[in-house]
Amino acid sequence: MKEYEFIGKTVESAVEEGLKTLNLKEEEAEYTVLEEGKKGLFKSVPAKVRMWKKMTDGERAVDFLDGLFDILKITATTELIEDEESTKVNVITTGSYSVIGHRGEMLDALQILVGAVANIGREEYKRVVVDCEGYREKREFTLKKLAHRLAEKSVRLGRKVAIEPMSAYERRIIHAALSDSGEVETISEGTEPNRYVIIIPKNLKPGADRPIHSERRNERSGNGFNRNERRPVKKERKYGERWENRDSGRDRNRDRRDNRGPRRNGERSGNRPSPAAAKKTPFFGTYLGNSGSASEKNDKE
Repeated sequence: MKEYEFIGKTVESAVEEGLKTLNLKEEEAEYTVLEEGKKGLFKSVPAKVRMWKKMTDGERAVDFLDGLFDILKITATTELIEDEESTKVNVITTGSYSVIGHRGEMLDALQILVGAVANIGREEYKRVVVDCEGYREKREFTLKKLAHRLAEKSVRLGRKVAIEPMSAYERRIIHAALSDSGEVETISEGTEPNRYVIIIPKNLKPGADRPIHSERRNERSGNGFNRNERRPVKKERKYGERWENRDSGRDRNRDRRDNRGPRRNGERSGNRPSPAAAKKTPFFGTYLGNSGSASEKNDKE
């Protein structure tokens, strides 16, 4: 948003000068008064105003989004499509993931912020959509396909099916996709951000009030972890493996003991006597026999 300053003898003359220079009508411009202007005996002070073109709701949203991209250091350009009912902002960038995020989480966050800025001062809320290179259309197609597939599953099993938590925008797509179905109906349950859609078949079986989850909630990732439980999946071990491992462990321990060499007279590995053994059997000169012999014991008694 560019701002310009204009000077005149009075505020009114400064405003007229600004409207004429910018080629704007009075309802298309906004301004603030910087100096009221004063008349004096020796010196008069001219009036000064700062003027800019009044932005539409969409232009204000785009201006906010461009400033946000500068802060986030994201190189992107924006295209605005605006009418009386809605406002759409399309973002074009080489690094689309930095704008879209995981399953559109970043894009949804930007849409909430931009929608709040665009509706400042409005009595009725105006819908604002932020898209990035056609992601919304592709995601909508995927969600509609998912909704119809899970609806068929719900009717086939006669049970409720709960879909994973989604944003309000994506839940609205699920509801709209199945709104004309004569076999199922949909409701939303839970609290944000874990609010989700439940598909209820018309042929619900008695006692089947507890919904089953969609396949995406129960699938396991390739590294052996369950996405919901986040606990490692135990790997099956063939019978006899632990005995083979135990025997191989014994062999390794036996090899280590053999490499230490023989022990004599309480010696440790490396042929060094232990302190306890050296203190118990001290001697000088020639070894004369076992100090614990029967004859020596009788003499002591």
